[in-house]
Amino acid sequence: MAVKKGDFVKINYTCRVKETGELVETTLSEVAEKEGLHGKHEGETHSYEPMFIILGEGWVPKGVEEALEGMEVGQGKTLEVPPEKGFGVRDPSKMRLLPLRKFSREGISPVPGMQVEVDGKPALIRSVGAGRVQVDFNHPLSGKSLVYELKVESTIEETVEKIKAMLHRRAPSLDLEKTRINIHGEEVNIEIPEDSFFMEGIQLIKRNVANDLHKYLPEFKTVVFMERFTRPQAAVEAEQRKASSPMGNEP
Repeated sequence: MAVKKGDFVKINYTCRVKETGELVETTLSEVAEKEGLHGKHEGETHSYEPMFIILGEGWVPKGVEEALEGMEVGQGKTLEVPPEKGFGVRDPSKMRLLPLRKFSREGISPVPGMQVEVDGKPALIRSVGAGRVQVDFNHPLSGKSLVYELKVESTIEETVEKIKAMLHRRAPSLDLEKTRINIHGEEVNIEIPEDSFFMEGIQLIKRNVANDLHKYLPEFKTVVFMERFTRPQAAVEAEQRKASSPMGNEP
């Protein structure tokens, strides 16, 4: 069956800069390990696995989406993505000169090549001199032609699996094996495991997942997140031992 817009799809890919062959990104652990990409994520939680997308939603560059449409599960393809269908052409208006003191006030010593955030927007330091800093707000891959090695691994058909995919996209560290999903008509109940209750940003994650479900699975009018606190088994066993002890009921 050919992949079409609106399908829930899992893909594997490797992306390189056409001109240099530089590895930009991959979902394949063996490629990342071979080319030293693992080290770039040192100290971060990063897993290499098929990427989940909903085709047509712009989660991958336009050129990749166009190539995916009509492909079959298991099919692979190598394609070149020009800047206008990748991360855009370079826009000179997105180059700005900012006073060095703006960075000094925030404790930043800018150097060329440094990734920074300016007024809430990601940027790259291009040059520093004469009390001014040249900042580039273009995407780092803008203006570059990219070569993708692409493969459709699977499509997701079952509703519960679609919900799990959306949960995993928003919270990759969430243990889906311990997450319970129950559907009751127009309501979906999601019970997350106890070890996730204090996950960083969990409330925002819940809100984003609910928004995703309302948008992509509109048959659900209500999304309920449940948290179940269970008494530790050791405490239960201790109480049982106390109750069975001859002295257990004495004051």
